[in-house]
Amino acid sequence: MYYPFVRKALFQLDPERAHEMTFSQLRRVTGTPLEFLVRQKVPAKPVTCMGLNFKNPLGLAAGLDKNGECIDAFAAMGFGSIEIGTVTPRPQPGNDKPRIFRLVAAEGLINRMGFNNLGVDNLVENVKKAHFDGVLGINIGKNKDTPVEQGKDDYLICMDKVYAYAGYIAINISSPNTPGLRTLQYGDALDDLLVAIKNKQQALAEKHHKYVPVAVKIAPDLSEEELIQVADSLVRHNIDGVIATNTTLDRSLVEGMNYASEAGGLSGRPLQLKSTEIIRRLSGELAGRLPIIGVGGIDSVMAAREKMAAGASLVQIYSGFIYKGPPLVKEIVTHL
Repeated sequence: MYYPFVRKALFQLDPERAHEMTFSQLRRVTGTPLEFLVRQKVPAKPVTCMGLNFKNPLGLAAGLDKNGECIDAFAAMGFGSIEIGTVTPRPQPGNDKPRIFRLVAAEGLINRMGFNNLGVDNLVENVKKAHFDGVLGINIGKNKDTPVEQGKDDYLICMDKVYAYAGYIAINISSPNTPGLRTLQYGDALDDLLVAIKNKQQALAEKHHKYVPVAVKIAPDLSEEELIQVADSLVRHNIDGVIATNTTLDRSLVEGMNYASEAGGLSGRPLQLKSTEIIRRLSGELAGRLPIIGVGGIDSVMAAREKMAAGASLVQIYSGFIYKGPPLVKEIVTHL
């Protein structure tokens, strides 16, 4: 496969520049005879989760295609689901550059992007143009300048706009790069948010005559007590699924490496064990009452199998995909 050569060239560039160049090329080849460069056939491995029928258990995690610009290109690679976003009600530039760093020796990434995106209206227009017939997740968040105590209003605005076009909606309250966001994972703030989201979901289900599941994405840095409380809240409020996990602030496995001290969330191989342990503990607390989507450091068939053995019904990749490319999709789907 040609990807090792592509990666070598891309890794000579600044990570964000490499991302922009890759997306430009993906948009250029999609829908043309050159689409064969990214298209690959993967076996059907259907699975039902959150009441939805997935072609296979492997999804693209949120954060890579924030604006839904390359949905059909990723579909051609064989993903059973694609999660786009995180998107916010209004466009925002995100944090100052540089804001993403490769820890090549660890096959990890540190990012402090800060929900840079073109806004929910732009994302919806891109979704309308896509032809993906798999499950499309839309990951939503709050604008940086929206006070945390008013954050739920941003989630409700986004829900209203994406509901008709989403296979499921992911509620991102666990990014470490938006000030105060992670406080929405705890106690009364979480309960208040989930009540508002469930009420909105019910109203939109009646309006659109279809039920779109809602999943909440959590951090890997929760204490045992916090994890128990989160699990209890998710069950009490009848949330449809949980995505575990987002990036970590823990640097213990990459200490001393280039860029390890950069602020932001760490993803990739260094997150693998931590996220799997959260899934295992969460699975014990939930006892099958709602499904878990496992994400964090999946870079191989065995890493994906470990997530599922720990209790995940579906898995997602991001950083592993950056390092291994489209062949990783086929490899994982074939052997799951």
